[in-house]
Amino acid sequence: MTIDYTLLQQLCAVRAASGDERRMTEFVLQHIEQHKNTWKKQPQVFAGDGFQDCIVLIFGNPKTAVFAHLDSIGFTVRYGNQLVKIGAPHVQSGIRLVGEDRQGAVSCEVEVDEERVITYKASREIERGTILTFEPVWRETDDTVQCCYMDNRLGVWNALELCKTLENGAIVFSCWEEHGGGSVPFLTKFLYERYNIRQALISDITWVTDGVPAGKGVVISLRDSGLPRRSFVEKIVALSRLSEIPFQLEVEGAGGSDGTELQKQPYPIDWCFIGAPEDHVHTPDETVHKKDIK
Repeated sequence: MTIDYTLLQQLCAVRAASGDERRMTEFVLQHIEQHKNTWKKQPQVFAGDGFQDCIVLIFGNPKTAVFAHLDSIGFTVRYGNQLVKIGAPHVQSGIRLVGEDRQGAVSCEVEVDEERVITYKASREIERGTILTFEPVWRETDDTVQCCYMDNRLGVWNALELCKTLENGAIVFSCWEEHGGGSVPFLTKFLYERYNIRQALISDITWVTDGVPAGKGVVISLRDSGLPRRSFVEKIVALSRLSEIPFQLEVEGAGGSDGTELQKQPYPIDWCFIGAPEDHVHTPDETVHKKDIK
């Protein structure tokens, strides 16, 4: 099976740091409108007033929701050329950032001093409050794809691919995940109280580690900083074994996702994280193996 990565490349190029997801929301809504007539089943689309920059797609009679967060890490311009992190980007001098203020497009270079103070160097002063993200540079080999924001544009791409054949289920595009969450509570309330959804899968990105190498299959997380209900995760693992699709089991004590926030809500919803492992996490060079994407 040959995969066309054009849409993934386009998603990686959209500037949409946490709290500033509107461009990604518009892009995804436009994609849905352009392609939904080719999908097996037509969804109800919930967006706009009451959903902030989130999107919920309801197909048929849903029992399970797939969550994919739209946002990325980034930076906010402070004073005196200083930058404040959005989420937890890995920072080093020389990284290129892009954005836009009232004067137009901006491009700058990160500088990090000995005391780890982060500033920018640009041809002009950038207005305070401007949000900057990594400059996207797409790279592809026979085995890998590489760009900023595979986390979580790959998870979004995966969810949009699922839309092509999904008959019963909910697809949820959430916001703010990289900076502590905030959208999952009202999304969970909507899903549970309106559709009695009690199961969720998290379409997100995890890390390449000593126990989870690239190219050995998608990752099912048994735990990270969150602790999903064991019986539900075992059900997902058992179904995955029956599928004969290569996968890896992950056990971590740190990191989190929309699932971590989902577990804190006052609703009995089980969840399981399933995602490809990536190298160079939270840098402009996030790399994912094509076998794991497949």
